[in-house]
Amino acid sequence: MPSSATSDRLRVRLLLILALAVFGTLAELLLLEHYEGWRQWLPLGGLFLAAASGAWFALARSTAARAAFQSVMCALVLLGVAGVILHWRGNLEFEREISPELASWALWREVASGATPVLAPGSLIPFGLLGLLVARMFPLHSYEDS
Repeated sequence: MPSSATSDRLRVRLLLILALAVFGTLAELLLLEHYEGWRQWLPLGGLFLAAASGAWFALARSTAARAAFQSVMCALVLLGVAGVILHWRGNLEFEREISPELASWALWREVASGATPVLAPGSLIPFGLLGLLVARMFPLHSYEDS
């Protein structure tokens, strides 16, 4: 069984990995100018909220901070699923317009490798799952117990 100090280091490292992933993805979306319409703002908002709620939870470790962080992490999972669907639909619509003769496997392949990266939004799913795991691992501050 790992010592308390080892567990503390592991928790902090996992939270730092999550922070690196969130800030890296946020920077990439901003550099790609992923803010044309309201739908493109959703992952930016989700990642910003992930950073803010993660910082609050890391500093306060209160019940409210944990609940907020967990809610945002659940939202990231949903945003990841929604993003994959939206990218897929966008590519499908585009491919059907420019190549109406495509069907089955050929259409699927073109959609999957289309202009918008279909699986890229899915990266938010493991971010959210990692955040939920981290939230469960961190003990709350003791003053909450009294």
